[in-house]
Amino acid sequence: MVNKRVTLSLDAKTYDEFQRYCRENAIMLSKKIELWMKEFLKESKKEGNK
Repeated sequence: MVNKRVTLSLDAKTYDEFQRYCRENAIMLSKKIELWMKEFLKESKKEGNK
């Protein structure tokens, strides 16, 4: 798999809080976002959305 770099604009407070959560729980932020994206697409397909 080839990784792709992306730039995001997020609420600073939300980002900082989630980043802290990931650090405290030994979670890679980018991997967590990737997993959420995959799950979103999977659920979207189940619901018949494109």
